[in-house]
Amino acid sequence: MDSTGRPGRKGPAHAHRRAIPRENEERLAEIGRQLPPPSEEELEIVAGLRARRRRRRLVGWSAALIVGVLCAGAVAQWVRPLPGATLDSPAVRLPGTTPSFAWPSTGTAAASVVGVGAVGQVRGTQTVPVAGLAELLAAYVVLSDHRLAPGADGPSIPVTADALTAYQAGVASQESEVPIAAGESLTELEALEGLLVDSGADMATVVADWDAGSVSAFVAKMNAAAGALGLTSTHITDPTGVDPTTTSTAEDLVRLGEASLSIPVLRQIVALGQASVPMTNVVFNPNFDLGQDGIIGIKTGSDSTAAGCFLFAAQQNVGGKDVTVVGAVLGQPGGALGPDTAAVDAGDALVKSIFGALHNFTLFIPGQQVVRVTTAWGSTAPVTVAQPISLIGWPGLAATLAVRHGRLDGPLGRGATVGTLQAGLGGGSEDVALRTTSALSGPGVWWRLTR
Repeated sequence: MDSTGRPGRKGPAHAHRRAIPRENEERLAEIGRQLPPPSEEELEIVAGLRARRRRRRLVGWSAALIVGVLCAGAVAQWVRPLPGATLDSPAVRLPGTTPSFAWPSTGTAAASVVGVGAVGQVRGTQTVPVAGLAELLAAYVVLSDHRLAPGADGPSIPVTADALTAYQAGVASQESEVPIAAGESLTELEALEGLLVDSGADMATVVADWDAGSVSAFVAKMNAAAGALGLTSTHITDPTGVDPTTTSTAEDLVRLGEASLSIPVLRQIVALGQASVPMTNVVFNPNFDLGQDGIIGIKTGSDSTAAGCFLFAAQQNVGGKDVTVVGAVLGQPGGALGPDTAAVDAGDALVKSIFGALHNFTLFIPGQQVVRVTTAWGSTAPVTVAQPISLIGWPGLAATLAVRHGRLDGPLGRGATVGTLQAGLGGGSEDVALRTTSALSGPGVWWRLTR
C-alpha cells in the first residue's frame, strides 16, 4: 500500500486490461439472444470459406514440399558419380589364306610355336609307344632334382650292379648302350650326354639308382613329373621307353619338349651332334638334321613297336625375332631308310612348312582406329595405339585382344590415355597404351539431372 492506504499498482497502467462493465456484458448478451439464428445458406458459405482456407494451406505446403524434394533430387543427381564409359574389344584375324602344313601321312604328329600357340596335330591325341623319347623325361627329372650350371660337370655317379646288369642285358638284345664297367664312375653331365645323345638305355638305370635309389622309385617320380607338366596321356613303366607300355601322345611330348628347353643344360645337351663318354670313343647323335632348317634338337627314338619317333625343336628369325617351333612325329615306319631317318625326314618337312607360313604381321599403327570409347551420355571418341603392334603368326590365326581401362567418367582431351590393349597369340602378349584421337565431351546439364 502507498501512503494513502490504497493498494499499490504493479507495473505500468497501460499493461492492465480495462474490464468491461457488467451492464455492458449483459447488454451484449441480450443483443446476441435477440439475433436470429444463421440460415443454412449462411452456414454453408461459412463452411465453404473455411474449406477454401484449408485447401489453400494444403496446396501451399504441398507445393513447398514438392519444390524441396525436386531441389534435393537435383542436387543428388548432380553430385552422383557419373557412370563409367566403355571400350569395345576388337576381334582380329591375321590376313591371308590359312596355310597347309606338311603333316605325315602315317603315325601321329603335333607341333606348336613357343609363345604363339599350337600349330595343330594329326592323330596327336592318340596314345602310342614312344621308345627312347621317354629318356627325355628321365633327364628332365634328374636335372630338376640336381640342377647343373652351364659348363659344370656335376657330381660323380657310381655304376651300380643294377646298371651293369641292365647294360649286359641291353647288349645281348642289341639295344643302344653306353659301355660301362664295375667300379666305374661318371659325372652327371656324362651320364646325361650318354642318355640323350647316344640313347644309352643303361644310362637311364645309372641316373635312376642315383636319383631315387631304384628304377621303380624313379619311374614313380617320372610319372609324378608328367602329371605336374600336364602330360595327362603319358604313362611311364620304365625310364628308357624300351617297354611298349611306356606310352604318350604327340601333344604331350610337345609340351615336354617346351618344358625341357627351359632348362639351359638340357637345352645344351639335346643340341649336341656328338659327345665323349668314358670307355668309348665319340658317340654321334642320330638326329642328322641338327643345324639344318633351324633344328636345334631334341631327340630321336625307335624300336619295333614304336617305329620311328622324333621330338624336335627348331629356331629361326622371323621379322627380327627368334621364333622356336617344337614338334613331335611318332610311329614312322621307315622302310628302306630305317625308322629313325623316316622320323627325322618327316619332322624336317613339318618344320619347313611351319616356318614357311610364319610372318610378322602389323595389326595396328598409331593413328589407326582400334576401338571407340562410348559414354552413357552418348559421347564417343575413336581410340588408337601409342605405338605399333606387331605379332608373329600365320594367316588365318585369330589374335587374342583384351582392352583394359580404369574408370572413365568425364570429359577427355585429344591424346588422353584411356587404357591399354593387350595383344597376343597363344602364350605371348604385348601391352600398348590406348589414346583418344579426338576430344570426348562431358555430360550436359539436362542429362545429369534426368539420368
